[in-house]
Amino acid sequence: MIETERLILRDWRSEDLEPWAAMNADPKVMRYFPAVLTRPEAEAVMVRAQAHIDEHGFGFWAVERKADRLLLGFTGLKTLAPDNPLAPGVEAGWRLSRHAWGQGYASEAARASLAHGFGPLGLKSIVAFTATDNLPSQAVMTRIGMIRRKDLDFDHPALPKGHPLERHVVWEARA
Repeated sequence: MIETERLILRDWRSEDLEPWAAMNADPKVMRYFPAVLTRPEAEAVMVRAQAHIDEHGFGFWAVERKADRLLLGFTGLKTLAPDNPLAPGVEAGWRLSRHAWGQGYASEAARASLAHGFGPLGLKSIVAFTATDNLPSQAVMTRIGMIRRKDLDFDHPALPKGHPLERHVVWEARA
């Protein structure tokens, strides 16, 4: 568990499923992903996120607001999939509910994740990437001190050629 001034980054709980599924069914939240997720798909993502945490000691943690214990989404670090052009390595990522946007939660949680990665985990480099049009996430990457790495941009291997979200841009933070 990681705590910030306003947030707790923690393991996933069964009671997270309903708000998590609702968030992933929101077309505005998922506009930079290929599709919204069904409840079973959202549950599978949640289960995989916790399995990654259990295996590696870090992952995409559930983000809970301290003030009211509300699940806001996820933020954290994850090992890159073997087919990712940036692999091997670790990525920083986040996805928050619409009601949590514009309040600095993504930046606050992502900064804490980077600090954990460079501190206790001893990582030397952490990348973040997103679809070219995802300017809100790119703004978070800039705010948390990541550096734009145009030389690492890639076409996402999970998306078909010509898909509007295929091209991904990359940022990096170094210890």
